[in-house]
Amino acid sequence: MHTPSIRRFVAATAATGGAAALLLSMAGGASAHVGVTPDTTDAGQYALLTFGIPHGCEEAGTTKVAITLPQELNDAQPTVNPNWTVEKVTEKLAEPRKLPDGSSITQRTSRIVYTAKVPLPHELRDALVLSVKLPEKAGATLYFPTLQTCETGQTDWAQIARDGEDPHSLNAPAPAFTLTAAESSGAHGGDSSVGHGAAPEEQRTTAADSGASARSWAGLAAGAGGLALGGAALLRTRNRPADK
Repeated sequence: MHTPSIRRFVAATAATGGAAALLLSMAGGASAHVGVTPDTTDAGQYALLTFGIPHGCEEAGTTKVAITLPQELNDAQPTVNPNWTVEKVTEKLAEPRKLPDGSSITQRTSRIVYTAKVPLPHELRDALVLSVKLPEKAGATLYFPTLQTCETGQTDWAQIARDGEDPHSLNAPAPAFTLTAAESSGAHGGDSSVGHGAAPEEQRTTAADSGASARSWAGLAAGAGGLALGGAALLRTRNRPADK
């Protein structure tokens, strides 16, 4: 093989490899913060909210995760996770709050606190799941400020984008999602059980990073495709008659 051919092959391989690496780094960045993934966003319905804990604080393991519920929610039912203990923190309301069934409450659940039995290592992830009744406010965005405490240090995932600000520019955005109008075919608001509509265990524990996984596979596919094209070009070059 002539030197120019080798150089062309190396350049093509480096370019496609670099593109794949860039895509993978973007996928990693997208899943780097604590986020929430609901199994439904239909207003007024029961939903399972999966909070993904992707890493610790710098290199320190996670010891506690305190999830603050938005004012629109009255309660949340934590799903048992064998790696954590969990408690519900309540607060007294300034004035009684009337419920859809006509009754009223004087206090609500304000936070759900998960405490790790053993610190979650920095390089490992876990998922914490809450069951809630979503409010009847299609179009409203629910924010869940989450304080992540580690063996050393903590990260307060509580930033909320101001009007006109790009949420992706925030260093520690609060987990959030926007409510949508309920579809009649999937409505199950008549059930009073907070845990109604529970998803399979595998779905609950993997929902938080499904999007990031898809992007990672896309990056790998792009890299593999580029390498294949580079290899084909090499074979064509080797089969050409030698330059005179």
